[in-house]
Amino acid sequence: MIRSAHARTVANLAAASCLALLLGACGGGMSLPSFSSSSPPPEAEPGTGPEMPASIRADEIVGRWGLASFQNPADRARTEAAARAQCKNPYVITAGSSGGVIMHLADQATPQELRLKGSPSGKNYIGPAGPTPGEQDREIVSFDGRVLITRFIDKDAATRYGNMVYVRCAPRA
Repeated sequence: MIRSAHARTVANLAAASCLALLLGACGGGMSLPSFSSSSPPPEAEPGTGPEMPASIRADEIVGRWGLASFQNPADRARTEAAARAQCKNPYVITAGSSGGVIMHLADQATPQELRLKGSPSGKNYIGPAGPTPGEQDREIVSFDGRVLITRFIDKDAATRYGNMVYVRCAPRA
């Protein structure tokens, strides 16, 4: 029979061993500073270079918009008309405090400041700061000053929301 003091010690050692194994499996081992100067400088993560400016300015999309969406490109004209009819209850895009625009991300109830971002391919995106295109970004498919069409990069969001059509509402009289 094992005495209770000895059993408690064995149980503590077993728990400590399990914890050490779990932490070791995470790959988050402690690294000590290197005193040699022969190590190369750390490389930047791919895709996180300086953000390119978009060819569309944030102030160009600030305003009141009728909003609708389509999946089938043949429905675009009908969807633009449906978006125009939504101007009685417009989607409002406001200017952000740091040069972006206040809009919703997919599946988010609270709007937040998003940035207009360019890319080397010439495409423009709207999304949070970070790599372009990011998973939460939406590509600006077309914009003529009056009609803005976007598509989410995330495949699940793109399937659910389709091509978002924003039609600029007339200024209030």
